[in-house]
Amino acid sequence: MNVRKGLMLLLIFVLGLQTAGMTAQAAGQKEIAIFLDGNRLESDVSPYILPKVNVTMVPLRVISEGLGASVLWSQATRTVTIQKSDSVISMTSGRQQATVDNDAVGLDASVELKQGRVMVPIRFVSENLGIRVNWNQAAQTIDLYTGDESVPTPEPTPATPAEPGGTGTVPASEEMRGAWISTVNGDWPSSGAKGNVEKQKQEYTKQLDTLQGMGINAVFVQVRANGDAIYPSGLVPWNSVLTGTQGKDPGYDPLAFMVEEAHKRGLEFHAWFNPFRATNSASTTNLTANHISKLHPDWIVNASGKMYINPGIPEARQHIIDTIMEVVNQYDIDGVHLDDYFYPSNVTFNDDAAFKTYNTLNTKDRAEWRRDNINQFVKQLGQSIHSVKANVEYGISPFGVWRNKSVDLTGSDTKAGVTAYDSMNADVRTWINQEWIDYVAPQVYWSMTLSVARYDKVVDWWANEVANTNVKLYIGHSPYKLGTPEIGWQTSQEIIDQLNYNKKYGSVKGDIFFSSQYLTKNPLGLIAKLKAYYGL
Repeated sequence: MNVRKGLMLLLIFVLGLQTAGMTAQAAGQKEIAIFLDGNRLESDVSPYILPKVNVTMVPLRVISEGLGASVLWSQATRTVTIQKSDSVISMTSGRQQATVDNDAVGLDASVELKQGRVMVPIRFVSENLGIRVNWNQAAQTIDLYTGDESVPTPEPTPATPAEPGGTGTVPASEEMRGAWISTVNGDWPSSGAKGNVEKQKQEYTKQLDTLQGMGINAVFVQVRANGDAIYPSGLVPWNSVLTGTQGKDPGYDPLAFMVEEAHKRGLEFHAWFNPFRATNSASTTNLTANHISKLHPDWIVNASGKMYINPGIPEARQHIIDTIMEVVNQYDIDGVHLDDYFYPSNVTFNDDAAFKTYNTLNTKDRAEWRRDNINQFVKQLGQSIHSVKANVEYGISPFGVWRNKSVDLTGSDTKAGVTAYDSMNADVRTWINQEWIDYVAPQVYWSMTLSVARYDKVVDWWANEVANTNVKLYIGHSPYKLGTPEIGWQTSQEIIDQLNYNKKYGSVKGDIFFSSQYLTKNPLGLIAKLKAYYGL
């Protein structure tokens, strides 16, 4: 085993050669190609580099078919076992330690599920199977050698660009290019598809194909809108958008279908939840008996004609965590995503009884208590997710302005009428500093020329806020405003200008667009501009 330990030291040294220039592959760069003794190994999913640790991940298929090793994947334990000759490697998802021939070995990156595939670190596996590895950064190639070191490095085969329309590939890129798909605001399903399973499926797949064709590589699908679900749940009723009737089984599992179709195309699937919103009206007439407002009316606050689950009640918060964990446990999702429905903004919220009963802070400042309620929820949900699936990305999309500088000198140079901290009791700064979330995606829904909340000034603030943390920053964009009278939205170049501005900051790891229909409808010729921007 001394030779093997020596190889591990060599591995650590060689990994150091993979510098920061190997992080996100920007549009236009070659995808990573893998060669074994001069012959290219085919891969149905493009290899990618994990940022920060600079480890190249490849599908397990490359190991089995390319290197001729036997592989065994256990879904129950999330463990992969790889054997070739007398070498046996075992790695478990989420664990930073592998076993190599029964010896424990530290890992920079373990096995993970991505795009519906089991991905493994190619260098670690290869070198522990006795295969020499060489990384050519300029050519974006990994060359594997089973014989002597005189084998020449081959010229890489040019990468084939992704074709739009369900090809199973997307442009090789580490950056997030996401689209929100709302189930209550007209993205999916259409009103004409209610009760029609095939039409719902066709609408969704067509939407994925169109999004993929313009460079989108992830979808954020609203699976919980108002204390309901678009999947079979043991805790909340079916969403009425599927059949026209809340609680009615649509005859299939939309979420399972959606995840599968996204992964077929190489798209990430993030499950989007509205946490505390219970209904969009004060009426309970059309609600099922198992809707939260009927099961626990004591948890409900009617605020300005809408019903909310009271964040101040610990059991109510746990109920929401339980509903989210249903999805985490039962579906192969890539992420859990929350929007900004915490406490409602600029309305009276009558939580006197909860404040009296659950004020464990013993504070007279109700806003402080409310922020602590949300903090507890955010922290506990993240712990629950990562204890089960460490690689599921957990993030939140708060309102774009945290606080105005006029109220807090550490706030942004804005004059917003609503702020996350003061209006919604969302203490996003604490979530970032404590690293309770994996990413933050502020809704920066203003143009570069709107004086009260200028896009560039807001992005500047968020980029500074995530600095020196492990929290990634995605920017939420608003193509839905294109063509509206609001300042700055008279041309689709506004979106491109915003994307270009984001390049100023390495901490901006990508973008999410609200919403999918305002991409697929091609407002003001946006699709052509996005394709050009992404190099398609």
